[in-house]
Amino acid sequence: MVGRFWEWLRGKKPLVDAFLIVPVMILSLPELLNGGPGTDTLWLVTAALLAPLVLRRTFPRTVFAVIALVSFVQCVEGFRIAPANIAVLIGVYTVAAGCAFRWGLAAALVAEVGTVMATVQYSQGGDDRKTTFVVLTVLVAGVWVLGLHMRTRRAYLRSVEERAERLERERDAEVQMAMSAERARIARELHDVIAHNVSVIVVQADGASYAIDTDVGRARQALETISSTGRLALAEMRRLLGVLRESDDVGAYAPQPGVEQLDELVEQVRSSGLPVTFEVDGAPASMSEGRQLTVFRIVQEALTNTLKHGGLQVAADVRLRYGGDAVEVRVVDDGRGAAATDDGRGHGLVGMRERAAVYGGSVRAAPRPGGGFEVVARIPIREDGRVIG
Repeated sequence: MVGRFWEWLRGKKPLVDAFLIVPVMILSLPELLNGGPGTDTLWLVTAALLAPLVLRRTFPRTVFAVIALVSFVQCVEGFRIAPANIAVLIGVYTVAAGCAFRWGLAAALVAEVGTVMATVQYSQGGDDRKTTFVVLTVLVAGVWVLGLHMRTRRAYLRSVEERAERLERERDAEVQMAMSAERARIARELHDVIAHNVSVIVVQADGASYAIDTDVGRARQALETISSTGRLALAEMRRLLGVLRESDDVGAYAPQPGVEQLDELVEQVRSSGLPVTFEVDGAPASMSEGRQLTVFRIVQEALTNTLKHGGLQVAADVRLRYGGDAVEVRVVDDGRGAAATDDGRGHGLVGMRERAAVYGGSVRAAPRPGGGFEVVARIPIREDGRVIG
């Protein structure tokens, strides 16, 4: 409630400035009510000096010019000095605090001219004149310096607020970028999971339809493979989509597949009817989970493409070669993948390149000169490369 009141009050500058005039008016009342000579003129001068202060922060330079002009006429005509002449100092402070430095300096110089005039007009001469000049000069200089200080402080506070707002906007932008990146990652994961498992299911369903009349055992095995593959696909999809649930307490998810799960992947592909050989050259190196997932998904996507586009009687070879600072993944098939038509809807090759690029790696996918298709990926592991065993 109080905060709202202050916010409302900050937008009503003339009203606040009108309240600030009240103390000066109260200070002027004894002079105005004594009924001596020149009281009527004093009332006029006081009103002319205080009334413009209502708009001092709205039109600071204009208000100061009016106050300075009234004080000039007052001094030239010899009207007696009034407590309301403090409006000159208020005007100097307002211009110094709210306007550019040159305007604040100009206001201080104008006030100093008024100091000289007031010293000549209202002091008795001698030491009194010197004292009056020094006191008035100190007051003008002090008010001017105070205005400059407030101007600098306000500029600093504005810069702090702007910086806080900018950081908040940058933080929100980073959050949005992170969310977009996470969605893109999940999309790639879903593509890899669905494309691979659906390809296995399609191949097994075709095999079961051919063997159902001649070899019931093989048909039953194909149906069992379809069932287990479907369950695996659903489990992985639930795990991936589960990270999008912000408010559900779903507990820990299954770990991401890695290099150790490549044997299971190869066996799954073999069970679908695709002959696959799997070899590992060199001493396996310790890799982060992200790099292991990248290797797994590249192999999975390459075998999925073989299943989809390799044709009949195709075979594939998967080889992992560990070097000193990188692991090379090579998936080769002897099918017709190079000649297969592309429906333009796949993102597998793009996804493989994006995954490898995250770790500074590269992927080359191209037809082989003797027929078939080849995928070669190189993933650096130097940041976390220590040999196992």
